[in-house]
Amino acid sequence: MHKTNFPQASRIFAALAVLAFLLLTGCDLTITNITPETVPANPSQIYTVTARFEVKANSIVRESIHPRIVIDGQSFNMSRATAGTDLWEFDYQLPAGRTNAKYYFIADYSVKSGDSATPRELTSDQVYVMNIAGRYVLRPEANRAPVGSRVSVLGAGFTPTDVVFFDYTPTRTVFESPSTLSFFVPAVDTGHSYAVTVRGGGAELSVGAFRVDAISFQVSPTEMSLRSGEQKAITFTIPNPAPAGGMLVDVTTDVPESVIMPEILIAAGATSVTVPVQGGKPGSGSIYFRSSAGESSIPVTVTAR
Repeated sequence: MHKTNFPQASRIFAALAVLAFLLLTGCDLTITNITPETVPANPSQIYTVTARFEVKANSIVRESIHPRIVIDGQSFNMSRATAGTDLWEFDYQLPAGRTNAKYYFIADYSVKSGDSATPRELTSDQVYVMNIAGRYVLRPEANRAPVGSRVSVLGAGFTPTDVVFFDYTPTRTVFESPSTLSFFVPAVDTGHSYAVTVRGGGAELSVGAFRVDAISFQVSPTEMSLRSGEQKAITFTIPNPAPAGGMLVDVTTDVPESVIMPEILIAAGATSVTVPVQGGKPGSGSIYFRSSAGESSIPVTVTAR
């Protein structure tokens, strides 16, 4: 028979006592913070902190649970949320000029022991920080489109210096308001997804993955001859109506002094656009256009009047 000496038995007894204490005080009720670390700013400056106070033992008197939050050094009672019986919340109005708040939780409750109830108190195991984001992305208007499509991004804190990138490729970006940016899908390879970000002010915001689809253009006429100062029309046609915001046609030429053209934008819902081409200095070359189906060109010749 194995005999345990007195010092060893004392240590075992002490360990069991500590374990019993932890079971009684730490496992009968748990506190779980479910408030995001970063929340978007709002004009009211009122933010909801939510936590789950979950009962783990039948000995707890549920009616005795009294959750509190200590935020910025002040203690406030929490209210039961309508979303669940274990959820409690508190609306905190952040003082003007503040961008974060520190907080932790306390739960006062009672545990039944025979015919009596013993009061207890449980404090959350850490101090949490809630950060207020004044600049953020909510969502893009779409997550796939052909080259040239105009797409809006909704969020907050945007500035006129912001630029939307497809991986490392900058796009033509339009600042509409502090809550809206628009960009035109750049002439990148189709059939791939790209990481879209907003960059500016020393910070980068993730928009998400964006897939570029293939679509073809038809151009009429297929070649063009002009005299200096003369104008002729050129028409670009797509198979389906342009998306909301329109579709920008990426057009270039290797004789920029000979060809004068306006920006080509197919309006939302339209399938074609016709623009004037004016002859400049005499020369010959090509007008190139790029779609998500590939590149093409038409020859152009400009002669003297």
